[in-house]
Amino acid sequence: MIIIENCAVATVDPDGTEYSDGHLVLDEGRIVAVGPGHAGRYHRSVRRIDGTGCLATPGLVNTHHHLYQWATRGMAQQEELFGWLKALYPIWAGLDAEVVSATTAAGLGWLALSGCTTSTDHHYVHPAGAGDLMAAQVEAAREVGLRFHPCRGSMDLGVSSGGLPPDGIVEETDAALAATEEAIDRFHDPADDAMLRVAVAPCSPFSVTGKLMAEAATLARRRGVRLHTHLAETVDEEAYCREAHGCTPIEYAERLGWLGPDVWLAHAVHLDDRGLDALARTGTAVAHCPSSNARLGAGVARVRELLDRGVPVGLGVDGPASQEAGQLGAELRQALYAARQRGGPGALTAREALALGTIGGARCLGRADALGSLEVGKLADVAVWRLDGLGHAGIDDPVAALVFGPVAPLELLLVGGEPVVVDGELRTVDERELVRRTRRAHRALGRRGRR
Repeated sequence: MIIIENCAVATVDPDGTEYSDGHLVLDEGRIVAVGPGHAGRYHRSVRRIDGTGCLATPGLVNTHHHLYQWATRGMAQQEELFGWLKALYPIWAGLDAEVVSATTAAGLGWLALSGCTTSTDHHYVHPAGAGDLMAAQVEAAREVGLRFHPCRGSMDLGVSSGGLPPDGIVEETDAALAATEEAIDRFHDPADDAMLRVAVAPCSPFSVTGKLMAEAATLARRRGVRLHTHLAETVDEEAYCREAHGCTPIEYAERLGWLGPDVWLAHAVHLDDRGLDALARTGTAVAHCPSSNARLGAGVARVRELLDRGVPVGLGVDGPASQEAGQLGAELRQALYAARQRGGPGALTAREALALGTIGGARCLGRADALGSLEVGKLADVAVWRLDGLGHAGIDDPVAALVFGPVAPLELLLVGGEPVVVDGELRTVDERELVRRTRRAHRALGRRGRR
């Protein structure tokens, strides 16, 4: 049993309950008590953690990422999405299991250090002969200790058939579907406390055929897993869909069975009112990636309007090649700033930003019953942020300090009650070894890309 006390607590429960001086009691991987003041006496062995000067929140949930991109950061710095992809596709063609293992571990380790306890990954580049990339990711995630939702991505629409990616890195449609189902068979865990769940995730309208999109949706629903894809990210994508399919990206997705309460879409930046209404009507969720959208000049998502319509919205870091900072904690502030840039200072509050990064992300992943808030019975995924240093001095409201201020140092990060970060240091993996492995991966991809 673990007791965290003497800290501020933001539960992010449906009532927005907060305690300026509160406690949490965790036992056997679950939250068994949360409330004001001290936890009181327990007639069994407990570990008491003094949270003086700290804020406890739910662990953050990352709803969109491309971990393999950790080896290609800082490239194509002035490109919009299509140009950026064309610059990087030839380098990504050199991916193998060793590179994917290193980048997955590095990216998840860095996410943990920014308060993340659950992360997705959307891996859609599967070069021939690259090895067992999904297994490499799964093992790396187990090493770091985060809950992991790998999305088995795919592309089957190469440039010769009117798509964007080179023909050499796309798969045959049937092979992609078979590999996706195999990933579900091998790795998906439907249990309430699962550390690993698999989603079905064809990449995008400009890299995937309608046949693959439609049959992937059928596969996911037959197997009871969730669906994920990129959609409505840029004006170029909008133009592509109108030319190729005679409709908007949202209309195309709905035509193929890709809207519904089991779907979450990455970006959803370029939506008209009809698109917003379609997401609300179907219960489709959105992974909002404000820093990546800014880095690529893609635009600002209509988050306020999505929330007002009841659309579930979570936060995504997105790939490190389009969001080099790679910190989920920082996205709380970035989401708030982006919303206010679009809609003024009332467009998003600090507490709404925290909800995007916690319960909003849990809703995207279909796990709001177990994750995303500090409530009795939920899993003991907890971030304890230190707010008594110089960077947060003078901000009395702890949630405002967390969101408006610099990324707070982590005093403690627990996943199912198990420590992953303690006193700002990773405890599950050696950070220096992650650096060495990532540098090797970066050099290996660079050599292959020059061939």
